[in-house]
Amino acid sequence: MTIHRRTALVAVLALALTVPLVLVGWSFRSNASTSGTIKIGASIPLSGPLAGFGSFQKWGYQRAVKLVNANGGITADGAKKKVELILLDDKTDPNETAANTSTLITKNKVDALLGSCTPALVNAGGVIADRARVPLVTGCDPLEAFKSVKKWQYVWDIFFWEPDLAAAPFKAMKAWGVKTNKKVAIIADNGPDGIVVGGTLWPAFAKKFGYTVVSKASFPVLSVQFGSLIESAKSKGADILLVDAVTPPAVALTKQLQAANYHPKVIVIEKGAEPVQYAQAVGKLADGVLVGGYWDPSFPYPGAKQLKAQFEQQTHQTWSQHIADSTAAAQVLLDAFATAKSTDKGKVNAAIAKTNKTYVVGPVRFDANHTSKLPIVEDQWQGGKTAVVWPKKGATGKFLFPRP
Repeated sequence: MTIHRRTALVAVLALALTVPLVLVGWSFRSNASTSGTIKIGASIPLSGPLAGFGSFQKWGYQRAVKLVNANGGITADGAKKKVELILLDDKTDPNETAANTSTLITKNKVDALLGSCTPALVNAGGVIADRARVPLVTGCDPLEAFKSVKKWQYVWDIFFWEPDLAAAPFKAMKAWGVKTNKKVAIIADNGPDGIVVGGTLWPAFAKKFGYTVVSKASFPVLSVQFGSLIESAKSKGADILLVDAVTPPAVALTKQLQAANYHPKVIVIEKGAEPVQYAQAVGKLADGVLVGGYWDPSFPYPGAKQLKAQFEQQTHQTWSQHIADSTAAAQVLLDAFATAKSTDKGKVNAAIAKTNKTYVVGPVRFDANHTSKLPIVEDQWQGGKTAVVWPKKGATGKFLFPRP
């Protein structure tokens, strides 16, 4: 783990150095709220390339707050208080996330925070929150990319571990007895998780499972031109294509594969192929595309089926697993206020540390690195919906192979 953690650290610290240092020298008047509400803030991507993720986070955060308020609020500082949720759009820009987080703390006087999505955004806001000693609970940040930034004090992450994600496609192929020429091509962005998963973990797991990486390439995070990279993978005859990209590049690459008449038998697209917006953009080309998952309505967690049903009934959209991690992150934070019976940030932070409960996303218990790991499954797009195809025990569909 040392090499890929160091690589992620360099990438994330480079980002962190761009964060406005608006909180340096800020003195605290009080660590507890004096308002009649508990104020929770979040900067999330409501526009820009990650807006698909942000839309699900917005719903999950709002749902958790609405449920608490419908039950009368939370007793804190000797009074029953309703929860006020303040959401700002970070426009998928880490600098905007940092600025928004500063605004939420200094201007809106929030009592605690919820996170954005992906390492670049979550970590940018987390650095500000941690420096200000304001509790922040998040999902949507792979654990190695999160841990590599710093020794966190007030920021907590509920998500998957990158080695589990990187190994899952190989384990799924083995479980289903998939026959290929064992040649692998890797195309990954140069963001924090792309560097870790595409640069280090996939090559290592390919070797471990008896595959050969014949083509490996990196590209800028928002690039949408993949002609030469696709031709390289095609010329090497790779049956398996592993991709790490956010949604707009993932959509562009999928369409360009078709245009180049390159049809790998197995395609994995991490990150960008997760939201339904990907499948909607590429249509039938999504069929057979694999993507790591950490939640499904079929999982035996409290309220899992109901969460999916409520989301689709209220929004008339197809669910995403991000409704689960965002709901759970908000519930963990709100439960901490209830446990602390206070808005004192130190007391709330201490209560978060003691979390040990099963939520809609699964069991949550934080370790010394402020992380709580969710188990990985392998999902596959089939007819506009995702099916769990690995582990086979608990699968909701059969492995579609080769891709149509």
